[in-house]
Amino acid sequence: MESLSVLVLFIALSFAAAAVARRCVRFAADPWYESLAKPAWHPAPATFRRVWTVLYVLIGVSGWIVARQAAFMPLEPMALFLLQLALNAAWPAVFFGLRRPGAALPVMAALLAAAGATAWSFAQRSSIAAGLLVPYLAWLTAAAVLNVQVWRLNRDRRWD
Repeated sequence: MESLSVLVLFIALSFAAAAVARRCVRFAADPWYESLAKPAWHPAPATFRRVWTVLYVLIGVSGWIVARQAAFMPLEPMALFLLQLALNAAWPAVFFGLRRPGAALPVMAALLAAAGATAWSFAQRSSIAAGLLVPYLAWLTAAAVLNVQVWRLNRDRRWD
């Protein structure tokens, strides 16, 4: 039962980052976002919500696997885990909250680096935990490309 409560804690941590992000992302209610030029391959807003729900569960389960395999909470992977969650919450705050796609690019680069470092650190302890982060890394890579494209397509726009 103790392991189950730790699993719930890790999933809750992931969804805490999601809650912060959700406060910044209001696709349907935000005419600013709708007014942006986006590439043709841009996913629908409902796709983002569905994918992120699955990803946050995978992130939480991945952290739980690493935490439960150690006799003590391993500092490096857990610090990286928390860092990538913080950056995961920071990116939408900059992109959507501040409405600054260009300023969100370095945050996204840091997020990709932190998520990659987390996956690498987790791989040293569990290939399953690292594997659960692969869809997250793939989605972040696509999000980074989308961020670059939105910035590029709108860079002449005045950001109010």
